[in-house]
Amino acid sequence: MFNPFSYFSKDIAIDLGTATTLVYVRGQGIVIFEPSVVAVNKKTGQILAIGNEAKKMVGRTPAHIIATRPLIKGVISDFEVTEHMLRYFIEKVHRQRFLISPRPRVIIGIPYGVTEVEKKAVEDATKSAGAREVYLIEQPMAAAIGARLPVQEAGGNFIIDIGGGTTQVAVISLGGLVLAKSLRIAGDKLNEDIVNFAREEYKLLIGERMAEEIKIGIGSASPLKEKREMPLRGRNLVTGLPEEIMVSDQDIRRALEKSVRQMVQTIKTTIEETPPELLADIMVKGIYLVGGGSLLKGFSDLVTKETKIPTKIIEDPLTAVARGAGMVLENLDELRDVLADTEELEPPR
Repeated sequence: MFNPFSYFSKDIAIDLGTATTLVYVRGQGIVIFEPSVVAVNKKTGQILAIGNEAKKMVGRTPAHIIATRPLIKGVISDFEVTEHMLRYFIEKVHRQRFLISPRPRVIIGIPYGVTEVEKKAVEDATKSAGAREVYLIEQPMAAAIGARLPVQEAGGNFIIDIGGGTTQVAVISLGGLVLAKSLRIAGDKLNEDIVNFAREEYKLLIGERMAEEIKIGIGSASPLKEKREMPLRGRNLVTGLPEEIMVSDQDIRRALEKSVRQMVQTIKTTIEETPPELLADIMVKGIYLVGGGSLLKGFSDLVTKETKIPTKIIEDPLTAVARGAGMVLENLDELRDVLADTEELEPPR
């Protein structure tokens, strides 16, 4: 029977990432893909911009205006600002309709390994932002579903989700995480490595935006077929004057080496701890990479070399978690088992 309330309720799935937030609307797909950045006036506490508009302000604001990320390494660091950001995205979805929609049900992706207190913070912030019901799903599980891996079957699936704040490695079978590890080294840490390298090697102070451009342009985890170079622009810390120098892919690879090695070591440790029967499945199916960090040149080749298991980047890796959470939203009755368990916290005494 047609249910008009159901029709006008825009239930949504949110990939609440450290660097980017994606919003999937039931029946429509991904409709929002914006940076997880909020611009705040420190003097008044007023929220000035969220998402794309706030991202443009990073590093370009007066002292009393800060463009901040309310999530650090996938965890809410500023509850109030996160609530404002979630409300902005939820309302933006609902403004696309002429009628006022009821409060939506929301499925939200969270990093593996967050505490019950951190889960509760996400739930509370989402409800305060206008959600009727909140369901949580761990990002590696959502990513595996988004990659269309057979997660509900009795077979091993190996997924690596490299986001802005965390690298999450998981083995999935029968709709659950058999084994998972979370490392707080990912895209943001690689940017930080390039900033530190420029300062120590060239006495050059560069911004996060410049570091990210270099990482995307010539950053790599293993040697490239052809040498690449890019200009690195910043302020010379000795003279105080602007300076531009050319850096090669080899220089940047050296800057990223330590962090990349730690990521690969976490992957190898997870493989070592995987039950033999599931490992046999994984050796046939391969390892799947998702998330923006998986696009680092040569990373999949390095993982293949180090693990002896074929490794591939899925199609459209940036949207895997949002698509997976959206697929759960569309089929909530069939896929309810894959949602994260949430335990009621004891009331404070």
